[in-house]
Amino acid sequence: MKIIAHKTNGGFLITKIKQIQSRIFEKLLNEHGIREFNGAQGRILFILWENDNISVSKISTQTGLAKTTLTSMLDRLEASGHIRRVYDPSDRRTVKIILTDSAKCLKDKYNAVSSEMNEIFYKGFSDEEILAFEEKLGKILENLIEKENENGQKNHI
Repeated sequence: MKIIAHKTNGGFLITKIKQIQSRIFEKLLNEHGIREFNGAQGRILFILWENDNISVSKISTQTGLAKTTLTSMLDRLEASGHIRRVYDPSDRRTVKIILTDSAKCLKDKYNAVSSEMNEIFYKGFSDEEILAFEEKLGKILENLIEKENENGQKNHI
């Protein structure tokens, strides 16, 4: 497959978008009075708000974070009282992550920040453009996962 003849900037643009988006998201968390966790930890909490009591491996897969990175973030979330680690009764080698009541109470505030971020992110887009854009991003993600798996690397997404 040949890439179009002119210079492409997709990877650079995605990186730059992620950097700016992270700064804006942190600012919005502060504006909404959320100081209990940062944006990166919010990704973990978001996964748990959607599906509590899951393994570290599953969180790693869903967030795209390497287990070593995830472990230190989980340590901080546990120290701040937002999660608990428990052993799976059916397999003591598996640690499950459970939200505490304090973390559950933050879900609505976090969702308000996420909604505001989506409004900023998709300003000027039609619903059709949003769907098409996310479909293309999904395809890029699939391509990258395929390549990562070809090289024998573990898929973190």
